Amino acid sequence: MKTEITELLGIEYPIIQGGMAWVAEHHLAAAVSNAGGLGLIGAASAPAEWVRQQVQEAKKLTDKPFGVNIMLMSPYADDVAKVIVEEGVQVVTTGAGSPEKYMKMWKEAGVKVIPVVASVALAKRMERCGADAVVAEGCESGGHVGETTTMALVPQVVDAVSIPVIAAGGIADGRGVAAAFMLGAKGVQLGTRFVVTEEAVVHENYKERILKAKDIDTRVTGKSAGHPVRALRNEMTKKYLSLENSGATAEELELLTLGGLRKAVVEGDVKNGSVMAGQIAGLIKEKMTCKEVIEKLVQEAEGRFREFMPQ
Repeated sequence: MKTEITELLGIEYPIIQGGMAWVAEHHLAAAVSNAGGLGLIGAASAPAEWVRQQVQEAKKLTDKPFGVNIMLMSPYADDVAKVIVEEGVQVVTTGAGSPEKYMKMWKEAGVKVIPVVASVALAKRMERCGADAVVAEGCESGGHVGETTTMALVPQVVDAVSIPVIAAGGIADGRGVAAAFMLGAKGVQLGTRFVVTEEAVVHENYKERILKAKDIDTRVTGKSAGHPVRALRNEMTKKYLSLENSGATAEELELLTLGGLRKAVVEGDVKNGSVMAGQIAGLIKEKMTCKEVIEKLVQEAEGRFREFMPQ
């Protein structure tokens, strides 16, 4: 499974772990990297010094490449961007905006820059400003989502840019990996699958909720506010959607979800917290180590290739 992505990032398998807020910390990132993928630390809205500490702790656990995901809407984004360079982080993925103003600094430091995109237009813009690759993320994914499905988005982005494309959204097993490659992707990014791993420092209630999820169990809230988020249905999503349908203001809706992800991930409140997960949550039936997840993904994908490709 050597591709342009494994060559670009210096990793064994073209499998990237999503930079999920409150979930993707140094234990998970290091475990994924040690297993041959690319682990990511999710900076989310955390201060720069927290990110620095996480990077330093990850370095104690792995000598393999790992990266940091930056949410560009964060008030600390400028400082986190500098930490990336100061700590010698090799890869950065970005979301919620454009990383153009940091590009010169990162490229001069040899950082590989991979923005997450939900449209062809943004993918082309990222290529023009010097991105090394893009993650084309479909609306099946957990957390903040766009409008287009992975199946429709990935091939259109592949056709529009010359840099490698990584597929994300709706991938949980080797069948999804194989499908992504058939669409033209050179790598895959998985989030929800890595939440339910031994190394993920996530409350057991959150993991159990994913393990018990069915195919119809996700809901998208926040469309009216312009910030749609996919999570597993619970009391919070029920209240949110009811308020949203009754014409509540963005401020009223925000109050309902404030601190919701932390509530679910850290405190284990899966009734009132935001249990962000992708539509493939129903495919995840067992907790595994990161190494077991990646080995299974690779074996299943290779099996699919052998099954359908002529000898």
